Amino acid sequence: MPTRLSAQLILALTLLWVGALAATAQSFETRATAAYVYDQTTGTVLLEKSADDPLPPASMSKLMTLYMAFEAIADGRLQIDETLPVSQHAMDYGGSTMFLDTTDRVRVDDLLRGIIVLSGNDACAVIAEALSTDGTEAGFSRMMTARAQDMGMMNSTFTNSNGWPAAGHRMSMRDLGILANRLMTDFPTYYPLFAEREFTFDGRAPQNVRNRNPLLALSIGADGLKTGHTQEAGYGLVGSAKQGDRRVIFVITGLDSTQARAEEAERIINWAFRQFVQRDISRAGTRIAEAEVWMGDSPNVGLTLAEDLSLLVPVLQQEDVAAEVVYNGPITAPIAAGAQIAELVVTRDGLPETRLPLVAEYAVAKGGFGTRLRTAFTVLMGKISSDDAVPASADGG
Repeated sequence: MPTRLSAQLILALTLLWVGALAATAQSFETRATAAYVYDQTTGTVLLEKSADDPLPPASMSKLMTLYMAFEAIADGRLQIDETLPVSQHAMDYGGSTMFLDTTDRVRVDDLLRGIIVLSGNDACAVIAEALSTDGTEAGFSRMMTARAQDMGMMNSTFTNSNGWPAAGHRMSMRDLGILANRLMTDFPTYYPLFAEREFTFDGRAPQNVRNRNPLLALSIGADGLKTGHTQEAGYGLVGSAKQGDRRVIFVITGLDSTQARAEEAERIINWAFRQFVQRDISRAGTRIAEAEVWMGDSPNVGLTLAEDLSLLVPVLQQEDVAAEVVYNGPITAPIAAGAQIAELVVTRDGLPETRLPLVAEYAVAKGGFGTRLRTAFTVLMGKISSDDAVPASADGG
């Protein structure tokens, strides 16, 4: 058997892309202390600034409570039209609230709107106590942390359901971006709630009926998701907008005013949609390259795209897009048709690399006796050639 490569074998490619637009991306300088911008349509990260730092998320962490509420509705643990009691603990919350009291029983759909539109701290606590394994908000917070870890949100720890300032209550901007993406893709039925601009509950608190998301009124495709503010966190926003076939998700925090938050959010949306364009490059099943096979009835196997290749590229200059095929080789037979055995790594100036799976175009069976004999002979000849190339040791006598 040959020695397996200790490093990945890399085959350089150039994607022939006649007339395609690519460029050095214009760097975006954000005033936010931390930020994350993600093109959902192509899976491209456009901007990262301290994106993995665990920071106080303020009310943006209410998105996790909403996600878990949607999960509970989906699996039948919670009914959209059932009513829930309000505890003294929930009623005692200050800040932004629905002004609930212990005489209330509130429908779940009203609580959801109260969280999304009114940012109700009390509404979050009511949901939390209803879903907690021990009936407490603290217990629900532990459930939130565990569920976040399951979802790949590795820099999130919750100590309450609503983002009320507390030691150890932290989320990263990337985690909030992951959460926003999951809310859209896992619960599309409920996502339109995030675009609602007003909600009046039982005639209470007329001063708190409007959604604080500054983008919803701008006619730029914005339709979510959640603002946040505390003295420690500053002003933040988990936002999303759709223009044409593209959707962008972004998270910012640490701004010093509502005006700065609104301006920065709009700047990010304009930059993301105007400075990048989506291009369809190739269809699934297209052969990209060949990989060397070890001990198979064929010396190589075709590598094809497992999915359509669509790229987001900057719009200012014309140049080719660089790509590499990466695999550990040679690949030992047998190989099943459709098995993922390599990756296509696409690089564009100013953007993170994109990795797409490459699969075997056809099956390669294990070779018979003749194949094994030829392989053994090749290995032997290679070893002899290697030994002949080593100079003899000097005689020290």
